[in-house]
Amino acid sequence: MSRAPDTWILTADCPSVLGTVDAVTRFLFEQGCYVTEHHSFDDRLSGRFFIRVEFRQPDGFDEQSFRAGLAERGESFGMIFELTPPHYRPKVVIMVSKADHCLNDLLYRQRIGQLSMDVAAVVSNHPDLKPLADWHQIPYYHFPLDPNDKPSQERQVLQVIEECGAELVILARYMQVLSPELCRKLDGKAINIHHSLLPGFKGAKPYHQAYNKGVKLVGATAHYINNDLDEGPIIAQGVEVVDHSHYPEDLIAKGRDIEGLTLARAVGYHIERRVFLNANRTVVL
Repeated sequence: MSRAPDTWILTADCPSVLGTVDAVTRFLFEQGCYVTEHHSFDDRLSGRFFIRVEFRQPDGFDEQSFRAGLAERGESFGMIFELTPPHYRPKVVIMVSKADHCLNDLLYRQRIGQLSMDVAAVVSNHPDLKPLADWHQIPYYHFPLDPNDKPSQERQVLQVIEECGAELVILARYMQVLSPELCRKLDGKAINIHHSLLPGFKGAKPYHQAYNKGVKLVGATAHYINNDLDEGPIIAQGVEVVDHSHYPEDLIAKGRDIEGLTLARAVGYHIERRVFLNANRTVVL
């Protein structure tokens, strides 16, 4: 479900206690706000409650007064909340290497309005995809990677992210492992995509390995990055059935399609404030 362009988004989480739903929905009612979408989840294992509400504001809506009132109402619940205004478009930096399918898909979805974001820059360790960024009139930064001095390249990357004011970094088939330091700085605001062949195949030519083993499923996983390679909190996954008639090039083609769709879905969830971090898992409302 896509976000309506004229609605505010309220997201909140707190410990699981009696009255959490009422605390939010009653406050919205008292403020004269019309709820257009509401989802909540109570995790009985972690003991935390999560809620996401879209609403239209009444005439004379005062954001500062609303925030102050909700903070007071939620204080006894230990509630942490975020309020996102209508038409809000986060700034995004996309990191790529040589594969263009995910970058092309994200830029297309931004262009047609399916992803409400502003791509402020594309950063790469190769020059190959500069023409694609140029066509979209997006700044392209080529920072070659020196294996003997990786920190200097990452400092350049981080400088672009900070100067752009990017709230989200998308690793759209960026084929380099980020350092623990950069992972910490991008914690909770960097999304990666990778294949998730079943069973898993690591190293060179994973789809050729999969073909040789006769796999029957191919897929992709989009997740937040952390210090554990490809093991951060999962946001979205996609999978398709294949069979003996699929040659390596067919598996690769299917993999590209699934990666693009899965990454776009995860990015959409994030920019629409649908994702909550819950330890090393996510809640997607």
